[in-house]
Amino acid sequence: MTARRVFRAPGRVNLIGEHTDYNDGLVLPAALDLECRVTAAPSASGRLTARSAAFEGERSWTLGRFERRGDWSDYVAGVAAELGRLGVAVPAADLVIDSTVPIGAGLSSSAALEVAVGLALASLAATPITPLDLALACQRAENDFVGLRCGIMDQFVAVLGRQGHALLIDCRSLDHRLVALPRGVELVLVDTGVKHHLAASEYNERRSQCEQAASRLGSSLRDAAPDRVETLPKPARRRARHVVSENQRVERFVAACEAGRLEEAGALMYASHASLRDDYQVSCPELDFLVEGARGLPGVLGARLTGGGFGGSTVNLVRSACVEEFRGRIAAAYRARFGVEPIVRACRTAGGASEVTA
Repeated sequence: MTARRVFRAPGRVNLIGEHTDYNDGLVLPAALDLECRVTAAPSASGRLTARSAAFEGERSWTLGRFERRGDWSDYVAGVAAELGRLGVAVPAADLVIDSTVPIGAGLSSSAALEVAVGLALASLAATPITPLDLALACQRAENDFVGLRCGIMDQFVAVLGRQGHALLIDCRSLDHRLVALPRGVELVLVDTGVKHHLAASEYNERRSQCEQAASRLGSSLRDAAPDRVETLPKPARRRARHVVSENQRVERFVAACEAGRLEEAGALMYASHASLRDDYQVSCPELDFLVEGARGLPGVLGARLTGGGFGGSTVNLVRSACVEEFRGRIAAAYRARFGVEPIVRACRTAGGASEVTA
């Protein structure tokens, strides 16, 4: 019987630093214990075949001919194609995919899938691949094959996350360092149930607007001076203003957390959400309601949307003793307003991608 091997990669929550990664900026994500698992075995079929528990049917490709299908399988085929370009002899294999990362909740189910598949295929091929090369290959798969022009954040933290820590990433240099999460507080996610479709026009349009702003300024938005940003026409001015101010908030948030100034950290989360709502314009009524509803609840230090926006989840910084009260009160308020039961998750952080050996 052919031995099967299991590989995992985590979803992520981004504490602060949204829509900055594709602008050479700073981000602060953390890997979660929600994860994608890929059970992989060599196949005598001469083909790569994938089945997903979340979707009906299976997909299969002739090796070296990984065409787009316009569905979930593009994440698999795109990663296989990128590994081939790196010199990995992608093997004939059967992949069975299962995931506890909710789709469309802003927790990067796509990057978890890409990284788990990439690690599985490289391992079956017995071809070493560095963590950075794996992350970059998965990003290229999403950019060029799937068609979502995302930055490096999601794939990077899916590979290099560490339990108990967030990961401060400079998306220009790819320098990174671990940031210990403060004691006595928890990260609580509230899922609106509103599904976003980031591969559609809105996300890519925001990126194009940032590129237009950078072109007018003659530099990356990472280096843009706030006074020069204000000379840009709308909507480029708004998009650039968010990126410049968000990079500053990331640095201040890290400093506040490491110094134990949790109220300051929470205020920066609220400010981040306001910027995403007003300048970047990627929020929605459900997200805004949850953020404003969290403000003033016992033990809540800060809240903001997390992920690309247009739906998905909020992340809330809540004192540990108040988590259960927060869960009940925010869920009741959301249910009364929208007639929907939100999913409230107290998060645990996790390590980056690995083979499951036990």
